[in-house]
Amino acid sequence: MFAINVVLTVKNEADIEEVKGLLTKAGQLSREEPGCHVFEACHAQNEPTVFNLVERWESKEAWEVHKTAEAFTTIYQPKVLPLVDRTPYFCDILE
Repeated sequence: MFAINVVLTVKNEADIEEVKGLLTKAGQLSREEPGCHVFEACHAQNEPTVFNLVERWESKEAWEVHKTAEAFTTIYQPKVLPLVDRTPYFCDILE
């Protein structure tokens, strides 16, 4: 299992709703991809500019393929990334 959590902070508060809609669509598409076990886009209740992506993939290779898929190439990379600061965390899952 490959795990990554990504913290996204919207640069301009006026873009929060746009980012929310884009992440919702990207999440729907990502969950349909082979090797995706979990893809959750979460919006922080106590900090409106912060979103978290919680991703679990069958393997790092499946995640790499995800970066060539529609959700990443047509939504996340060109439309979300310019609006946010991004901090990725590659994680070990503790049982």
